[in-house]
Amino acid sequence: MKQLVIATRNKGKIREIRKILSDIPVKILSLDDVGFRRELKETGKTYEENARIKAETVGKKTGLLTLGEDSGLEIDALGGKPGLYSARHRKGTDTDKLNKLLRDLKGFPKEKRTAKYVAVVAVYNPQNKKTYVFKGESHGQITDKPQGTNGFGYDPIFYNFDLGKTNAQAFEEEKNRVSHRARALEKAKRMLFILSS
Repeated sequence: MKQLVIATRNKGKIREIRKILSDIPVKILSLDDVGFRRELKETGKTYEENARIKAETVGKKTGLLTLGEDSGLEIDALGGKPGLYSARHRKGTDTDKLNKLLRDLKGFPKEKRTAKYVAVVAVYNPQNKKTYVFKGESHGQITDKPQGTNGFGYDPIFYNFDLGKTNAQAFEEEKNRVSHRARALEKAKRMLFILSS
């Protein structure tokens, strides 16, 4: 069975990616599984650049098929912020980060709180040294307070138009059908089926 390394240390992302790719005939490995200890620096100016950096850095070092992903939450009222810096726009826990966003949006009416999640997945193939890129989006709006206890990151404040509730109120299977990451990974699946056969 072919192996696929997921180039992230985010346990929530790894769990989500494993579920979404469960029907691909590959053994999914974490960075710890392959002994990759270096910090992956997100120095790109776009989601695609960051996803490529992760996939190519780990793929070239390990010689294994590698998937890198970068994503962010873009809020219209904040000019697309936090965007590329969603995971690091504020230090602290996920709760600290989403509370900061809620403070930033205080006073904005519901119709001005529209937002989208964007995910870019990069798959590095060490056989031909090529990287394949896939994008997914999910549209919604930011709630005025956290709702739900599932998921991770900004899920409790992202009301997903496709779900009719926040990502955190959805069961994992529901979210994994319509999330930005799921949409990018669904596109990547076709390539992964070919590379794993």
